Amino acid sequence: MQKRNVVKILLIFTLVFTATNLFAKEPEKGENGGKVDTKSEIDAYIEHHLQDSHDFTLWSDGETGSHVGFPLPVILWDNGLKIFPSSKFHHGETVAEVGGNFYKLDHGKIYKTDAEGTINYDEHHHATNAKPLDFSITKNVVTMLLVGVLMLLMFGGLAKSYKKGALPTGFGRVLEPLVIYVRDEIAIPNIGKEKHRKFMGFLLTVFFFIWILNLLGMTPLGVNVTGNIAITVCLALFTYFITQFSANKEYWKHIFWMPGVPVIMKIVLMPIEILGTLTKPFALLIRLFANITAGHVVIMSLIALIFTAQNVYVMTPISLLLTIFISVIELLVAFLQAFIFTMLSALFIGLAVQDHDHH
Repeated sequence: MQKRNVVKILLIFTLVFTATNLFAKEPEKGENGGKVDTKSEIDAYIEHHLQDSHDFTLWSDGETGSHVGFPLPVILWDNGLKIFPSSKFHHGETVAEVGGNFYKLDHGKIYKTDAEGTINYDEHHHATNAKPLDFSITKNVVTMLLVGVLMLLMFGGLAKSYKKGALPTGFGRVLEPLVIYVRDEIAIPNIGKEKHRKFMGFLLTVFFFIWILNLLGMTPLGVNVTGNIAITVCLALFTYFITQFSANKEYWKHIFWMPGVPVIMKIVLMPIEILGTLTKPFALLIRLFANITAGHVVIMSLIALIFTAQNVYVMTPISLLLTIFISVIELLVAFLQAFIFTMLSALFIGLAVQDHDHH
């Protein structure tokens, strides 16, 4: 009975998210001022949806060009600190004047310009204007801060119940089996029962951080944090540095002077092993980035069928059903990517801290 209820909740959850994505996020204006309905416009819209932005847009009206949301603070360093709200850009349509300098938003990036907003491009259509140092609080940053606060509240309550020696109550009952799962199925098998406790904080953090971000990426909020290569690089670097700084002498000995093999093979294997320490985090960041990005592209492409089809009444139910199907798979992928990233991180750490038996 409980499994049936879980399946029903997941289906309702997916249906609501899919329907909201279909109707709440209406396409913006196309090249000719109408709705986005050509292949080039749809490709540009999907690319825009996957990018980070300097404002949080909850609703866009393709007919009037109006946006409902709230601006975020823009923080620039350009011969001094410049702070102003992103509403000055009006979603990239106007030039922001701050302290006598002019700034223009182009493809999600801020460039210095003149009062007319002139942007110069090279032969590859890349902007050549100077760029100030951008420390802005973007949509992805706000989302990560939100997830951080949620995790502090969730696990703070769980920790308090353990300190009191009582069983978890409320949402803590949902978290406890997940924490035990990470400990018993990921940490202990890969790191070992004696050494896993030291790394449980990191493994729990990265598991729930990625999972919650993946789930938020399926909502109409339009966030795509784990589909941002910079975010996955940072997460992989955390795993890399923890692995290297926690490694024992045996680990480094196997890298620089492999025991049990001829001297010539030791020299040959040394650069290969060093390269292997770099390919492991690279595999982590690419796997997470590629899978999440591919899921968003597929869902957005299926939604776009409604606006490009000649017969809207036929394609709408087909597109809706396919989008629901892919969204259900994406719910599974959201968990799997968090699980795989955490499991591989535990595996790499375990290889670095385990004691090797040369017999």
